[in-house]
Amino acid sequence: MPPAVEPDTLPRGAARRNWRPSWLGFVGGGLVLALLAVVMVQARQFSLLRQAFDSGSDFGVLTVFQAEAEYLRLAEQWKDAADPAHPLDAQALRHRYGLWVDHIAPLRSERTQRLLGSDAGYRRTLAGIDAFIAEADRTLGPNPQSEPGLASVQALLPALAALEEPIHQVALSAAHGMASQLEQRAEAVRSQNHLGLGLTVFLSVLTLAFAAIAVRQLRQLHERRLVLEDLAASLRQARRQAEAASEAKSAFLANMSHEIRTPFHGLMGMLSLLRETGLNARQIDFLRTATESADHLLALLNDILDMSQLESGRMTLAPVPLDLRALLRDVEALMRPQAMAKSLALHIDASPDVPERVVADPTRVKQVLFNLVSNGIKFSEHGAVVLDVRPRTDAGGAPTLEFIVTDSGIGMDEDTLARLFNRFMQADSSRSRRHGGSGLGLEISRNLARLMGGDVAATSTPGKGSVFTFWLPLMRAADPAPPPDRAAAPARSGRPLQVLVAEDHPVNRQYLAALLDNLGHEAHFTTNGREALDAARSRAFDLVLMDVHMPEMDGVEATRAIRALPDAARSTLPIVALTADAFEETRERCLVAGMNDYLTKPVSPQKLASLLRRLFGAAGTPAAPPDGQASSAGTPAAGHGGSTPLVDEGAIAMSLQAMAGERLAAMIDEFLDQGPDTVRRLRASVRDAQPLELRVTAHALKGAALNLGLAGLAATASALHEGAARLPAHEIARLVQRFEDQIALTRGAIKALRLRERGAPAPRR
Repeated sequence: MPPAVEPDTLPRGAARRNWRPSWLGFVGGGLVLALLAVVMVQARQFSLLRQAFDSGSDFGVLTVFQAEAEYLRLAEQWKDAADPAHPLDAQALRHRYGLWVDHIAPLRSERTQRLLGSDAGYRRTLAGIDAFIAEADRTLGPNPQSEPGLASVQALLPALAALEEPIHQVALSAAHGMASQLEQRAEAVRSQNHLGLGLTVFLSVLTLAFAAIAVRQLRQLHERRLVLEDLAASLRQARRQAEAASEAKSAFLANMSHEIRTPFHGLMGMLSLLRETGLNARQIDFLRTATESADHLLALLNDILDMSQLESGRMTLAPVPLDLRALLRDVEALMRPQAMAKSLALHIDASPDVPERVVADPTRVKQVLFNLVSNGIKFSEHGAVVLDVRPRTDAGGAPTLEFIVTDSGIGMDEDTLARLFNRFMQADSSRSRRHGGSGLGLEISRNLARLMGGDVAATSTPGKGSVFTFWLPLMRAADPAPPPDRAAAPARSGRPLQVLVAEDHPVNRQYLAALLDNLGHEAHFTTNGREALDAARSRAFDLVLMDVHMPEMDGVEATRAIRALPDAARSTLPIVALTADAFEETRERCLVAGMNDYLTKPVSPQKLASLLRRLFGAAGTPAAPPDGQASSAGTPAAGHGGSTPLVDEGAIAMSLQAMAGERLAAMIDEFLDQGPDTVRRLRASVRDAQPLELRVTAHALKGAALNLGLAGLAATASALHEGAARLPAHEIARLVQRFEDQIALTRGAIKALRLRERGAPAPRR
């Protein structure tokens, strides 16, 4: 616990000063007002100066004086021209007259009118000048009617002489007006200067007062800083203690989570076993509730473990090259049943320029995507949840990979978004109680994203939905190395292995028999876990391939029973899980039960050969596959009415490495011929409300279809398996009908591939 801080350790009245004005505030306010007044005075003085220059009074007076001077020159020359004793120089007189007229024009300007506009003599003088110019222009103007003569000049001389006194009076009026304006401006400037001086004195006094108060405040701040330093030292000590307690708490949570998970997996296993037994409708409902509660509790434990690992810094990443689109298909496979249960559309789309292979931690990337997509489904009641994958470039120019999850749910306001990524915080407490959740998911997702070098952000509109963006650095993975030249493949060495295969579906048994035979090993088959236990007890095998979901006794329970055999050699033989489930939980359950490894269906020759090499070295080395056979997935045949193809040609190509086309075609025909009977059993399960029987049948169909490359039927069987306990009856019936429709379509697609015309694989060497 951090030490308590006594109130009297702070300076006296410190809290009150935070809320009550001080002398420093009053003086500061006065200082600001004084500065504003000084600015206003300076602005007024600037305005007066600008007005003095803009008014043009000086220019108006100069214009009047120049007009009077030109008049006097014209009058002098006019008298000489009117004297008979002097010869008449008409050109010189016209030139002087033109100069005077040009100087008269500015007398009518706006500036001159502002200076003399109120003077009646000014207006009369302009009228007299206009009358004289009108007469003189007949002989001296720009367009004279006749040449000037002595008589015309003498006739106009009295009118010109009469203008002398009015023009002089106008000049005197202009001079007096200018003097009056200058006196007014000088008086205004003096007043402004006095006001500015007074404000400057007042400002100086306020500045001194402000400085004195500031010094006092600085002294008080110094005392307060000393107190805060003591408090900070106490807080640092308390922080160290809190961090130590947090580390101890994280370690405790991690240890307890691991301790709880061990018996909890036993509980999950027992529930799984109980699910395969014959139960009535009420017991099935109880079992479903118990399983859902156990799944929810496991999710909470995982969240607590992840958070404790993130807090303690013990969580590490395991980036590997991965197929990004395969990862997205895994996300879709897990999330689609949840979306279908709420009648929501789920779309996952990757831009064409997203690379096929990237380097990342697949477990953590899927964990973040599961969380974001699951949240979108949880809080959406209608519409769709969309996951878009796009390459982007960040602000620094580095390539990034963006996963954008858009839902049509309830949305969030700004306050909710602000606390969205806080621990134990949920967007809407009432809806959170209805939908469940620990409040850790989004914080874990953001921490995982940041651990991977990226981040998670959210935008939302109430009532319209939310958008979550998860990005991480884009690191492209190199394409896988091409397979070695098959002509140079080394010969298989070692003895044939005795392999016990526990598989309940006859087509899967035929398929695995062909694979093992092509690899040079001998297969022995049982149809359920109990038979597998009896076989392992009665004779020695090198390996057990154990299907996880089987009637009577499933693969997990059979594995535990084999591990409990008294014969040490038989209780320790390698056991490998076979299942169509690609989920981490299934894999972990198998390994906890004692299985050595894990194979997902479809089981390709390459997967099986690689497994045998890992377990048995040279003894598990297969014969070389036939030359010219493709080892990678080909182009799937187009589906019908959906994005999943009917036939996965890549899986079929891999099967053809282990068996002839004639044999593979016969296996596929046998599977398809069983279709009507299978559909009847599925419909009977729907009619009799037996979801467990429906799940078992659908799971077996899914595994067999995957092994044979029948992708469309496998996808429909997977939807039936996942939705058996969640979807309404009419939705399950629709899926059964889709399965029946796809049987005929698949038969046509297989026929188009002409499998029977393809030769047998190359003989073992």
